[in-house]
Amino acid sequence: MKLNELTLKATVEGIKKGEFKALDVAKATLDEIDEREGEIGAYLSVNKEDVLASAQAVDNAIASGGKVGDLAGAPIALKDVILYKGYPATAGSKILKEYKASYDSTVSRKLREAGMVMVGKTNMDEFAMGSSTENSGFGGSSRQPAAFCGIVGLKTTYGAVSRYGLIAMASSLDQIGPMTKTVEDAAMVFKVIAGQDPLDSTSNSKAQYGNKILNPDFESIKKLKIGIPKEYFEGGLDSDVERSMQETIGWFKKNGFSVEEVSLPNTKYALSVYYILMPAEASTNLARFDGIRYGTRLDAKDLEELYLKDRGEGFGAEVKRRITLGTFVLSAGYYEAYYGKAQRVRALIKKDFDEAFKKVDVLLTPTTPTVPFKFGEKSQNPLQMYLSDIFTIPANLAGIPALNIPVKGREGKLPVGFQITGKAFREADILGLGMLYESS
Repeated sequence: MKLNELTLKATVEGIKKGEFKALDVAKATLDEIDEREGEIGAYLSVNKEDVLASAQAVDNAIASGGKVGDLAGAPIALKDVILYKGYPATAGSKILKEYKASYDSTVSRKLREAGMVMVGKTNMDEFAMGSSTENSGFGGSSRQPAAFCGIVGLKTTYGAVSRYGLIAMASSLDQIGPMTKTVEDAAMVFKVIAGQDPLDSTSNSKAQYGNKILNPDFESIKKLKIGIPKEYFEGGLDSDVERSMQETIGWFKKNGFSVEEVSLPNTKYALSVYYILMPAEASTNLARFDGIRYGTRLDAKDLEELYLKDRGEGFGAEVKRRITLGTFVLSAGYYEAYYGKAQRVRALIKKDFDEAFKKVDVLLTPTTPTVPFKFGEKSQNPLQMYLSDIFTIPANLAGIPALNIPVKGREGKLPVGFQITGKAFREADILGLGMLYESS
């Protein structure tokens, strides 16, 4: 048994039952990082001393009969846009290479209180603007990377999880969610991090989840009506993805689920809307990184040169591209033509989901149009890279939850994921459906 390959549930249960120690899990995790990090480049920072000390603290609490958290001893890594006090928080950007968090995000605080052992901060595209972690979320973050890696990724309802302590890229779109080995693991993390937060004005009082998140009523889950949006299957799908999707739809039909076709007519505009709204919000949010308030400060003879050098050398090409685009669509004479119109179309996209959910309970779609692409394959073609998000972006625009689940039976092949999208604050539906599929 390799401790670093256990599910979250098996890890927590094993530690609490005394089958192995949290310190053993931590050491196994660090050994795996030492062995493979040079090849993968998954982490931006790891503090081994902190990891071992945190794990030992869990073991000490258990040995003394003290109370431990629901996720005691389980290792976790945070994306490098989530603040963890004392740790670097670079957002994958050169401009923040020297920044260390001076406070905890609400999510990191909740995870620590639940007993999790924070291993480190993970690598990412600069300010999450990309699809393959090539540095110079959040349109498809948690779902698209999960689909490409053959794991589970949960995009939570906007307002269900606090954004306090999250380095913002696009404030109306950013949302924190877990990536895990199993759907049940994702549910365990979500239960810990969900809930309204007085420190975040965008968090919602509707974010109240009981034990049904962890213990779904499968008889009720089997009664959920599944909708298949026809617009997601009208061409452009990789043949491997299309075949896997038809097999997945067939599985749900075979297992007695009601499956019907629905329409999301405005979803074809989602990508265009996203790449107007997201750069607009990013250009505003990233204005604070100027080398004075935030960011690395370079030597300059005057203020103008300081801005030019700090932002010119601190930001990568993709970030500059999106800041330029965002500034343009917010400028006088173009605001209404682009930004205003995009907001109105966003409302239509949300309305499409509302109408579909009058007929069905959840939607089943591909997560990505292709299997994972080669490293570097799309970094020189921004439009091709943007298209990778085409199926995940609509849920972000509508603010509703969505879950990536790996398609079964693809051992030895590149992974394919399917996406279950649900009604706002109904994560229990999509997680329950995912657990049912996973356990079959």
